[in-house]
Amino acid sequence: MLSDGDTSAWYEWPAARAALEARDVGAVYRLLRRVGFSQREIGQRTGQSQSEVSEILRGRQVRDITVLERICDGLGVPRERMRLWGSAEGTGEAYAGNGTDPSEEVDVEEMLRRVLLAYGGVALVGRPVPKLGGLAALPAPAPVPLPSRIEGRHVAQVRNLTRRLGQVSEPAAEPEVLSGAAAWATRLLDVPGDELVQRALQVAVAELHLETGWEWFEAGHYRHAMHHYTAALKLANQAKDAYLQATALIYAGLATRERGHPNTALKMIQIGEVKSWSIPRDEQRAVIIGAIGRAAVEADAREETAMALADMGDLGGAEREMARARELWLPTRADRYSDGDRPAALLALRRGRLDLAEGLAAASVRRWEGISQVGHAASTIVLATVHVRAGERSGLPAAHSAITAVSRLSSRRLHRRLEPLADALAAQGGRDAQDLARRARQTAAAPA
Repeated sequence: MLSDGDTSAWYEWPAARAALEARDVGAVYRLLRRVGFSQREIGQRTGQSQSEVSEILRGRQVRDITVLERICDGLGVPRERMRLWGSAEGTGEAYAGNGTDPSEEVDVEEMLRRVLLAYGGVALVGRPVPKLGGLAALPAPAPVPLPSRIEGRHVAQVRNLTRRLGQVSEPAAEPEVLSGAAAWATRLLDVPGDELVQRALQVAVAELHLETGWEWFEAGHYRHAMHHYTAALKLANQAKDAYLQATALIYAGLATRERGHPNTALKMIQIGEVKSWSIPRDEQRAVIIGAIGRAAVEADAREETAMALADMGDLGGAEREMARARELWLPTRADRYSDGDRPAALLALRRGRLDLAEGLAAASVRRWEGISQVGHAASTIVLATVHVRAGERSGLPAAHSAITAVSRLSSRRLHRRLEPLADALAAQGGRDAQDLARRARQTAAAPA
């Protein structure tokens, strides 16, 4: 195994040079593993957790310039081996050609042309054509430099990106795409600009982190979601934006409650509720949870407080909080995220009030029709659970429809929501109910 004293030349090996040139961090880590480095040792050198190293070894790509710089520095590799010439200390910037010989850029362009022609030969005849060159590793383009100064158009770019990514996340969320966008937008925060523009950028990047955190939450990755919620809260604190401060805390509380920590979740949610009182009464936002204001944020906090109390066994307190939430505000069909009926239906179901739960769940199903496949499927699960527990003839067909709808969607969180329906089916007699219970459990446990 290589030690600190004898790693100085490993990056000169042909395989290492090729991997570093291509910025293939996974290949670099596999080389280190073959010569005796453990995942933990690699993580200690590069400032990464063992789980991150494991993900990279399994194929996760590393694109962030600051992370690539940290990996080079931690492994004792000259940054130019990864084409990180001229990196600005502390900013994560890498400028292609800064401090380099211009002929190097010409060489890269020529290599790109040759590689493309070589693959063109394969496209033409199905194999490499010697006269068109060999199939070399494709050099990655150098990162695009950051702007020298932040302006209003950059803030608009971040906001438009958040809106577009949020719109395309139904029904198959792609949190990795949003994380990449959030990393790019976060780099902009280091660029100088007018104070008002800087604050607007902080708000816009916080909104993007909230959207990204939500998608990771739906995908079933709690740690990733909390990372982005924390980043959003930090930026909201810097911008002194009460709306985003409250929203980040409530979303983090929701994720933490579903993770199985209702007591800690309750603290987050209650801090968020108190912070919501600082939102101006006439402020409206078309961000993350719809075009809503202070009453809606406070109502969301009270809903989540009710669910946390219910998880802790205080069903009476949960009902009081839910009633107050519904008095404050109920979402309309224009809202993309919130639903006051489904949480109330879930609480009524816990109390065994099936008639009340049925009406609320049916209203929730209607509310999501044509708006969100994930929201509609989640409400269909609740309604099917009510019918099964009531022993109605429609229960098994409703359960079958709910399970089928969920199996077609990628939300890991939605898959887990089938577990109460599986329990209700398992409690029923009959082979058909038991078969559906097994199918519901298999779908709940299957990777999304």
